[in-house]
This record gives sequence, structure tokens and C-alpha cells, in this order.
Amino acid sequence: MTDSRRPEASRRQVIKTGGAAAGLAVAGSLLPPSMHRAMAAPMRAGGLGAIEHVILLMQENRSFDHYYGNLRGVRGYGDRTRLRRRVGSDVMHQPVGPAGQVLPFSVREAAVAAGRPATDIQYLGDLPHGFSDATLAWADGWWDGWVPAKGAATMTYYDRDDVPLQYELAETFTTFDAYHCSAFGSTNPNRNYFWSGTTGYEPDGVRRAVTNAAYSYSHGGYDWTTYPERLEQADVSWQIYQEWDNFTDNAVEYFLPFKRIGTKMLAHVDGSYRTTEEFYDSLHVKPAAEQDRLLAQLEEGRAALSAEERSLFDKAMYRSRPGTLLTRVRDDLAAGTLPKVTWLVPTAALSEHPGASTPVGSANLIYDLLDIVASDLDTWSKTATMINFDENDGFFDHVPPPVAPRPASGNGNDWYLGQPIGLGPRVPMTIVSPWTIGGHVDSSVADHTSTLRFLEKWTGVAEPNISAWRRAVCSDLTSAFDFTRTGSPPSLSQPDSVPAPVSRWRPVPPADQELPEQETGRSGSRRLAYSPTMSAGLTGGVLRLRLGNTGSEDLAAHVYGFAGELQRPEHLLVPAGEQQELAVRPAIGRWDLAVQGPNQYWYELAGSLSGAAAGVDVRQSTRARRSSVELTLTNEGSARVILTVRPLAYAGATVKVKLAPGGSREIAWATDRGWYDVEVVAAEDATFRRRVTGRLETSSRGVTA
Repeated sequence: MTDSRRPEASRRQVIKTGGAAAGLAVAGSLLPPSMHRAMAAPMRAGGLGAIEHVILLMQENRSFDHYYGNLRGVRGYGDRTRLRRRVGSDVMHQPVGPAGQVLPFSVREAAVAAGRPATDIQYLGDLPHGFSDATLAWADGWWDGWVPAKGAATMTYYDRDDVPLQYELAETFTTFDAYHCSAFGSTNPNRNYFWSGTTGYEPDGVRRAVTNAAYSYSHGGYDWTTYPERLEQADVSWQIYQEWDNFTDNAVEYFLPFKRIGTKMLAHVDGSYRTTEEFYDSLHVKPAAEQDRLLAQLEEGRAALSAEERSLFDKAMYRSRPGTLLTRVRDDLAAGTLPKVTWLVPTAALSEHPGASTPVGSANLIYDLLDIVASDLDTWSKTATMINFDENDGFFDHVPPPVAPRPASGNGNDWYLGQPIGLGPRVPMTIVSPWTIGGHVDSSVADHTSTLRFLEKWTGVAEPNISAWRRAVCSDLTSAFDFTRTGSPPSLSQPDSVPAPVSRWRPVPPADQELPEQETGRSGSRRLAYSPTMSAGLTGGVLRLRLGNTGSEDLAAHVYGFAGELQRPEHLLVPAGEQQELAVRPAIGRWDLAVQGPNQYWYELAGSLSGAAAGVDVRQSTRARRSSVELTLTNEGSARVILTVRPLAYAGATVKVKLAPGGSREIAWATDRGWYDVEVVAAEDATFRRRVTGRLETSSRGVTA
């Protein structure tokens, strides 16, 4: 396993030099001409069995809003269910200082204001993105600590003109707007989830692996099993493709079986290298002859391995010379040896990481990869390519992620030291395949373990490391695929180019701030398996919230109290077909609560113990094969009330309802292609309010909000 090109700089060198190597990426069309032809070809039938290859490309450090907050049809800056802040507006207005706030702002406009050319938007610096600052931004669930934790640049965003390939991928194939990174914080914990389904403990057995400690050459190695090892045992073909510079993004190398293989091989190599990563990192500064000599010694070490060890090295640890990443994929495809499961680990310059790469430079990598796949129609017809991001760096996303219910000890599978490990903020995820063409949006909750769930279902090889909670609330991604799809492929854009590199910088928000206007219009939407129901009744001065789930998948929900009813936001898991009840005792004689569920489900309720409508309940539910949402209004109080039921958006007409004590009224509320947003207020009680919004899952070909 030898080759002859000189290496690129390692992750450490690229960060130090500001990522100048990113400017070397070649320019190319946003999507290759080969994809035009491939998308027009007949689609292979057979469900999941039609897929023979899955390619996974995990890029670096971009949040969903940072890239797609302005994209038409997704849950972006135009979201009508933004979480309110405890004081002030909503989380799109992040507080700073005693009275200030920072709103999302355009990186392009920030560049112009700073006297920079527009091309400088490609060269942002990175922001704090560790476990401690990420949980500070989480702010006990209130999601309002972003600027103190990350700095004002956290709120900057790109739009269509800035990242055109990324937008085109989303609008051509299927993108997710509820796909979250697995862990609050940095790269390696998230990649642990990506490759093993969890992040366990550091070698000391005490600290959870929630940092990048594994990057140290002296790190002892992790002791739980990775998914590649399980594929190996099951005789399912797989390969991790990487070059000398892999930007420390192959987390598999930090596990004990692979470290032991490296130690065994390095005994044949001159020097005192502790890991194969240290060995490969050193090569780029050595003369070509010395590189060849050391690589030959490493090959001697490889020859001394057992057959089983050699197979693991070749598939998980071998690094080819610079510029060969996609060449190897192309060669294996041509030879008919492309494995069932492929993981790609790009160089620093092509990783999309702020501080080391550029969006447009990475776009060229994606362009070349898709060109390789689509140039061979047979390969295209049986391949799914998943493009996601490991974490959000320090960039803001406005949707609070689902987290597991808080354990009493503050520690558990998904909690550590009183903080949730994840899910973390939303990150981009797009699936490119013949079965995901159409520009659809999938809003099912997912994270990096979802890619393993998909591989589980497709290969039959299980990953037991995934926690029960993640397995309950995160999808297996199969909802994104339409194996009955018909229709013509969309038209595609034309070439783009890479600007010359400049020094990294952090945008500054403008003096006059306003919320961005998200692109108007709706997109096709995949049908989801959630069906939340909600009601609340007052008994003995205690408000009992009853959140049900008549869908076929478990759902996660948050409950927020704005009038001191709760010590902190509560996090619930509602299994399919069941109901969870939360008892809330109003602290000051009134309540102001909000319940957040998946896919913009939102139920707000306010009232007071002394109000005339204190005994009124508004139960929201659904019925199978109905295109309306069912509202059941009941009055368990002692006074007659007049309720006004009115639409805040979508469909429906205002209705006046008179309810005597003990009275009840059912309303079949009209929806707009499944979407509804309705408010109920009482004439006799200014404190009373209910609002419920969401979507009925009645059609396999729905639309976004």
C-alpha cells in the first residue's frame, strides 16, 4: 500500500495557517452533468433491497440555521413556533449584557460593513464549541445563552447566494430540518456516536468522553465496540477512505483494537511514534525519499499483522497520499469492489470546517464525489449518499433539541454532571439518491445514531450501543426514501468558483438589527409517524398536563413554564400509543406554559386560579383519515363562559362557543394540507388562552409549513 504524492498539512498545521490550502480546490459545476443523466434514468425498484451501496460523508461544524435558515420550506428563520425567552422576545433575539440582544445577521452584509470583499465570507474563523460552552448556550433548556457562550458571531448566517451548492442539494434531493448532532460540543464525541452509537468513558473510567481528549497521541484508547468492527464480524464489506491528512476526523482510530494494531506496526518503524496518526502527521514535513523509506517500514509492520488485524488496518487505518481520496473511490467503483458501506474522511481543506476550509471548497469535493457516483448509471441506480455535519461549531440554531428526561443523579446514558450530552443543535443532513429526488423536507427527529439505525435496517447488523432513549426518539432515516417516486428531475444550476484565500475573521452584527426574511414558499414534505394530543385540567389547584401520542413512533417533548411553575423546563418521552401526565402547581396563582413537540407542534396555555375560565380545557386530538384537527372544549368550572376559537394561520373560521358549567363542544377544525394554528380565548377571563399548532399526518405527499 504505497503511493507517491506529497502530503497536505495536517489538521494542526491548517488551523495554524488559517486554512489557506482551501483555496486550492478546483472550480466546477454545482452539480455535475453526469447527475443530469443519472437522475433521468429509470429508478430501481425493490425498497431497501434496491440499495447496494451507502456512502457517508460527514463534514464539519455548521449549524442548520447557519446554512439553511433562509431556505424556502424548512423550519428556518420564518418559524412561527419560536421559543419565547423568559424575559423579552424569543430565542431569535439572543440576550447580551444587561439589556442588549443579537439577532441573526448576514455574513455577506457583515463583510461589506467591514470593508471586506464579498468573497471573504468563505473564510470565517471558528467559534467556541466545547461541551462546557455548548451547555452554557443550552442554559438549562431555555436556549438563551448563545452570545455569552459563543460570542456575537454565533448569530451569523449564509444564504442562497453564499452557499449555492448546499442550497441546490437541499432543493434537488431530500434534506432534514430536524437532524441534530448527537452531543453538545466538539467533533470527537459526535463522531463517536457516528461510528459507535455512543460516547462512553475516557480510559480512566471516570470522565465521560465529551471532549476531544482522544486527539492526544498518548490517549489510552476507548474500550467499547465500533460499528465497523460489527460489520467486520458479520462479513459485510466496508471501508473508511482517508488520506495522510484526515483532520483527526476518523474517530475509529481512537479505539483500543486499532491503537493496538498501530503499536504493533510501529515497532517496525524508525522513531518513537506513539500512534499511526502521529506517524502520518509527521510525513508532510519530510523529504520524499524519507517518506518512502518510512512508508516501506510501515508496510513491513503491516505484513507482520495477523490476517484479521491486517483487514482492520486496511479498512479503518490506512491513509493514502494527498489527492487520492476520491481517486481510490473511483478506482474501486471501476473495479467492482466498492464496499456496501463507505465512510469518507476528507482533508482539513475540504472538511467545511470554519478556520480550515470553505463552503465552496468543500462544494467541489461533493461535486467530484457525486460525479463519480453518477457517471456510472448502474452504481448511481443502487447507491445512497448521506451528507451530514458532525456538529454546529459555535453557530446558532433556533430550535431547542430534544433531550432525555433528567435523571435524579444528573448522570445517565444521555446525561453527565447534571447536563444533557445531547441531542445537540440541528445540523444539515441531505440524502442524495435516486429515491430522494424532489426537493422534499423530512422533519423526523434524527441524529448521528440514525445513520447507524439505517445501516442496521439495511444490513441486519445491530448496534447495541445506541441508548434506549435515542432509539426511541430518533428515526432510522427510511422515511426520506420514496421507492415509488415518479416525475422528472429538476433543472440544475451552473458552475461556481473558489475565491483566493484570506485571513480568517469573525463577523460583527450590525448596529441596526432586524430578523431575516426567510424565502417564501413551501416544499414537499415526507409523512411523519408522530401524532401528539394535548389536554390540561385543573384539579385541587393543580394543573395536570396530559400529552398523548397516537402515532406509531415515540416522541420527545419539552414543557416550559414562564410564570415560575417549573424549576426548569421539563423533558418528556411519550411512547407511541401512550400518554404522559405532568402535574404543575401554579406558583403565583397563574400559569403560562408551552409544550413543544416534533415538527413545529406547539401547545400554549395560560390562565389563573381565580379566572372565570380556570376550569376550561381545550383538548386537541386527531382521528384517522380525517383532514381536520379535533378540538374538544369543556367547562368544568362553576361559571358560564364564552370562548372565541380563531385561526392564527392556515385554515379555519372564527367560532363563538358558549359553555355552561359542565358543558362540552366538539369542533372539527379545518386544516391547510394538514397544517393548523388555532387560538382560544375567553370573554370573561383575560388571563385565559390556549394556542395549538401542528400538522396532521394524513398524506404521504404533504407540504411544509
